[in-house]
Amino acid sequence: MVPLRHRVSDVPMADIHGSCDERFEAVRDSLTKSLDTKDVGASAAVYLGDELVVDLWGGYADAERTRPWERDTITCVWSTTKTMSALCVLILADRGVLDLDAPVAAYWPEFGAAGKENVLVRHVLGHTAGLPTWEQSLRTEQLYDWPAMTRLLAEQAPSSAPGEVGAYHAITQGYLIGEVVRRVTGRSLPVFFAEEVAGPLGADFQLGVSPEDDHRVAPIIPAPSRAPELLSRGEGNPPVPAEVANTEAWRRATIPSAAGFGNARSVATVQSVLACGGEVRGVRLLSKAGCERVLEQQFAGVDEVLGLRIHYGMGYGLQGRACSWGGWGGSLVYVDLDTRLTVAYVMNQMVEEGPLGDERGLEILMAAYEGLTNTA
Repeated sequence: MVPLRHRVSDVPMADIHGSCDERFEAVRDSLTKSLDTKDVGASAAVYLGDELVVDLWGGYADAERTRPWERDTITCVWSTTKTMSALCVLILADRGVLDLDAPVAAYWPEFGAAGKENVLVRHVLGHTAGLPTWEQSLRTEQLYDWPAMTRLLAEQAPSSAPGEVGAYHAITQGYLIGEVVRRVTGRSLPVFFAEEVAGPLGADFQLGVSPEDDHRVAPIIPAPSRAPELLSRGEGNPPVPAEVANTEAWRRATIPSAAGFGNARSVATVQSVLACGGEVRGVRLLSKAGCERVLEQQFAGVDEVLGLRIHYGMGYGLQGRACSWGGWGGSLVYVDLDTRLTVAYVMNQMVEEGPLGDERGLEILMAAYEGLTNTA
């Protein structure tokens, strides 16, 4: 591992801090390029098995570029949060606490109303539960009222037959997952995650930020422009402006689809559990069979919300024997179960060039695979 403050030839490059195995220098170069072009502050991490081979960060924690992005800087990763929530469900299923093929109403009886008695837990994980949004018009601040949001979902009729239509549950999925977890464990999803996942792994990822950590948060910087296909969708229900992530209310809220805070290291640390057969650094969270369940395909086709062809597994998008998901504006985590590679990228500058953000995270991922070829 080589400490880095990188300069190449006579061209000034962004200062990159951290460590990088020499086999994965392409990741360092990719992050440097990103910081010199699109990024303000960012971090990248790569695990090969349970070894952290890349742990890099650089740039600034604020749009004014007055505060450096530090080793312990965290930021809102938007929908990359969904992988944390899904992992909690996989852990509970592996323990026999819940059944992914059981009706949601088996754990949450009120949910069986309005024709939802056949909505299964796996339908929620696979975005085919027919509840991609709330039918009642909502204000952003209503998201902070957990009982009200879950009650509305329990009362609502599905928009499609369970398991048939892929429609990205951008915000609702976290409430559906979180209420099931609360019903079967007696703990909120943030508490379960902290006690059963982040704590044992020593991962600096939070589903809702503790007040004492506010000073470490890099504010989200909204995208300077939006792709036409994104503008055509309108604001959503409820509207969630990017700036809301910088409010205290959002930081404290339980929104398990979108209000997770961390950095690339913490994201990769948690998700490397799947790449390693359920056990990392002496901590076992899942059996190998429990990890494999993430690859069970729930939907393949064009997602009606995203407008993209996609394969959904148990809470993640699927690419063969790899699973992944990303967050609004650019963050990404990717787990390859065969090569045992886990790659994460987290930043504060959002870019919206299309429904899946932009190419920064993909370039980090491809650089990591280039490093993988150097290990042969």
